[in-house]
Amino acid sequence: MSGKIIMVVDDDLDLLENTAFMIRGMGHDVFTAKDGDEAVAKYKDIKPNLTFMDIRMPKMDGYDAFFKIKQHDPNAKVILITAYNQDEKKHLKAKSMALIDTINKPYSFETLEQLISKYA
Repeated sequence: MSGKIIMVVDDDLDLLENTAFMIRGMGHDVFTAKDGDEAVAKYKDIKPNLTFMDIRMPKMDGYDAFFKIKQHDPNAKVILITAYNQDEKKHLKAKSMALIDTINKPYSFETLEQLISKYA
């Protein structure tokens, strides 16, 4: 297995670090961001193979960050993460822009591993 570049975006720093730790344990390079603004800036620099991004964050939510990333890179592979009900209008727009999937918190190591092997 060759390591991929994975970006994880979440304002919950404990969850962010735990998720990054799990993905590094799978042999991948991981970059993290704490909000949508940081995610968009880092995406442009590192061009990850796959991005896991929380929806509900301060400054810029995951949907708006997804829209900006897709403007920059229409081929970006993004999976959104949520613990809440989704904004249906934004979700439909994201699906129309090739959002890969949405997963719910809490998610398992196995879920991350399956998604990375399938999409990264």
